[in-house]
Amino acid sequence: MSERRSARELLALVTDAGSFRELPVPRRESAPDGPLAWQGYDASRARAAGRTGEEESVVCGTAEVDGSPAVLLAFEFGFLGGSLGERTGDRLEAAYAHAREHRLPVVPLIATGGSRMQEGMLALSQLQRVARQSALTREAGLPQIAVLRDPTTGGGWATLGAGADVVLALSGAQVGFAGSRVRPPDADPAAYTAQAQLAAGSADAVVRPEELKPVLGLWLRLLSRGAAGADADPGAGGDGARAAGIAPAPVPAALGGGGLPRTGWEAVLRARAAGRPRAGAYLDAYFSARAALVGDRCGGTDEDGMLCGFGERDGRTVAYAAQTGAATRPAGYRTAARLIRLADRLGVPVLTLVDTPGAANDAEAERQGAGAAIAEVFGAVAAARVPVTTLVVGEGGSGGALALAAPGNTWAVPDSYFSVIAPELAAAILKRPPEEVEATAGQLRIRPQDLVELGVVRGISGP
Repeated sequence: MSERRSARELLALVTDAGSFRELPVPRRESAPDGPLAWQGYDASRARAAGRTGEEESVVCGTAEVDGSPAVLLAFEFGFLGGSLGERTGDRLEAAYAHAREHRLPVVPLIATGGSRMQEGMLALSQLQRVARQSALTREAGLPQIAVLRDPTTGGGWATLGAGADVVLALSGAQVGFAGSRVRPPDADPAAYTAQAQLAAGSADAVVRPEELKPVLGLWLRLLSRGAAGADADPGAGGDGARAAGIAPAPVPAALGGGGLPRTGWEAVLRARAAGRPRAGAYLDAYFSARAALVGDRCGGTDEDGMLCGFGERDGRTVAYAAQTGAATRPAGYRTAARLIRLADRLGVPVLTLVDTPGAANDAEAERQGAGAAIAEVFGAVAAARVPVTTLVVGEGGSGGALALAAPGNTWAVPDSYFSVIAPELAAAILKRPPEEVEATAGQLRIRPQDLVELGVVRGISGP
């Protein structure tokens, strides 16, 4: 279990000194002991207020985090377990409205046990209010970055937490839809942790409290820099307006040595060489800082096959989805699709790096929905209104590679190839002997210069 800080202690930890300004509190008149006349409810609230110094379970305000302004929603777990009631909903709704009016990102700092029993279904229905405000904020092109504290359970996790664009979890936090008192008695407690949510693709990072301010500040800086946050007409709100005038991500310089391959088979061997630069090297050379987007939000991750996130390049933000040279798994494709859709909504250009022998084709990949996952990426690239730039940095293996490639804006490095199928597989399908694999590679015309001549790629990136 992590250390449980109060709402204001956490606000002091993550915000710049003296920058927090509490938002006006909406006033609501209620009957004695609340809407259900739950005996002793008023007394419980009074005791909670006396212990915490708060009037409700959430503190909402504006502040700067490492120089980036935001609206923060800090839950006070000491006030009736951080539970949501009608007055909590009033505060959250007003805070989201303020964020949209002033074009600010929203940061829920969550610590809640769920909806308030003493208000019954009226408390549970606050989740619908929260979901509506989150959806309106999403449509306005504003980022939402959730911080999961201990505990984050119930509807707070299922709306403010899991519904955010980026999810950061504090180390040691209890995180799960089911709270500790309502789980099956034989449930594995390890499944309800921040680390478990990261492994399942439902969180993007687990951070220590002392790391939270710089990590959150970086995410706010990256996601607030897009055209949606800086240049869009606040009254327009339309997604199409955000794509206008966004410059594409520059094509990365080639990192490998040597000239163009003489034969198709040489192109294959160079692309498969163990020592050539991979995605990590390209991302390190391209960005001055970056933050990783992890997980497909469907129970999976594929960090071995796909790296996704946002980075700083010459003072602007660029989103990236980069294959690592391994066969890409369904979770990797779904994470890339999530990345591209988020960048599109925020008005951030996208860079994709193609490098895979192909999509994973084992039985488990089929059970995980490989075809549907690849289709998601094809669809996300096709529908993107922001510019997408692609560089083939190694193997371009069939449709599993093409899914990430931007039509009309794909480039290649000299030590790469792009093929409808691997030469070995093509020879096998054509019933050719192994000694004809090299000749088949030449017939497929897969060298970078062949791809330029065929119009498949725009050009070859140099050093």
